[in-house]
Amino acid sequence: MEPVMNNVMSEIFISSILGKTVINTQGHEIGKLWDLIMVPGEVFPEVSHLLVKKGRRILSIPWNRISLFNRFVISIAGATNHLPEYIAKDGEILVKRDILDKQIVDVNGAKVVRVNDLKLGSYKEHLCIFFVDIGFRGLLRRLGYEHLGEKIAGILKKQLPHQHISWEYVQLLEMNLSRLTLTVAREQMKELHPADLAHIISQIPTKNIQTVLNSLDTETAGEAIHELEPELRSRVISQLDSEQASDILEEMDPDEAADVLGDLPEEKAQELLGLMDVEEAEDIQELMEHEEDTAGGLMNSEFLAISSELTVEDALKEVRLLAPDVETVYYVYVTNPDERLQGVVSLKELIMAPPNSSISELMSTNLKTVDVEAAPEEILEIIAKYNLIAVPVLDKEDKMAGIVTVDDILELFLPYALRRRRHHHH
Repeated sequence: MEPVMNNVMSEIFISSILGKTVINTQGHEIGKLWDLIMVPGEVFPEVSHLLVKKGRRILSIPWNRISLFNRFVISIAGATNHLPEYIAKDGEILVKRDILDKQIVDVNGAKVVRVNDLKLGSYKEHLCIFFVDIGFRGLLRRLGYEHLGEKIAGILKKQLPHQHISWEYVQLLEMNLSRLTLTVAREQMKELHPADLAHIISQIPTKNIQTVLNSLDTETAGEAIHELEPELRSRVISQLDSEQASDILEEMDPDEAADVLGDLPEEKAQELLGLMDVEEAEDIQELMEHEEDTAGGLMNSEFLAISSELTVEDALKEVRLLAPDVETVYYVYVTNPDERLQGVVSLKELIMAPPNSSISELMSTNLKTVDVEAAPEEILEIIAKYNLIAVPVLDKEDKMAGIVTVDDILELFLPYALRRRRHHHH
């Protein structure tokens, strides 16, 4: 039996029906609407089953058993005493569980947004997702405060617009959801400017980046990756399948590829070069070797390094002993016996910390580092972005080799006259 589709309201928000009582044609309660199973449809994603919670059980009701579906009534036709229990299947897509509150890409606006609500409607006898609501109003509706929309607009003295994205401009980020993404969105994704794509990539969880890159051709993916910040860029390349990463690098200009490979651990860079076309790889390798101004050339190999096992009191004693030989004492670096960097403590933190607390608790492990090959621009970018006085330099084995200070890097970029004036003031 087909559902009475004229009894599906033309537009219905998912927030207004989740948790609603589901009845049979006699008016007896079956349970509460718990979720909807979606499948790819002819045009829009379609509802295949309603999941209804009855006590501790979840029942699965095929869409064609629904006789009424609107904001006021959801009813099931036919006998309801032996409704099948829901058995979760791999790769299944549930609206509440998988789409609501999740991040998606709005390819029209080239940005990552959060799904606050979804608008359903009927299309050729099916219940489909038409729009995604990403606005504040959608959030209020979800929380049951839609009536406050006008009041809040009054307080803010501005309209709260309805912010909807048509489903055709939505790119889902989870691999198993991407089959619900429409071709329009995929095509439009390819047309975005690399800087917009990089902006999207930098806003989404690393595990979802592969989905976005898969929707692009190799050349576009390469341009987008090059636009990323160095740290994220190397993270993305490291996470990709090596074959895919080397294909993307081959499509880049050699100097761009050299930039990207220069950020990677030596072993990874060599592996990727080995998979590339021999001539391309040679060009890139040459560029990588001819970097004159690199972190290795700019760094100071004298720095303060202590063990994480020390107490603050012992660390301060050690700093007093070592400090006379070191030019810059802003940060104290924490290394393991292998000379690998574990963390950093500022001198101020060290002085203010309780003497018996341990360095391992005090140190910050969220480190910004550069490798010996790093270009001055990259060092300046990190120093400026994170407001650092010095940045640690790691050698090819990830051991700490030295530090580049803000003075060293500024002297490289400041015109001679300005530098003289600066020194004059000191």
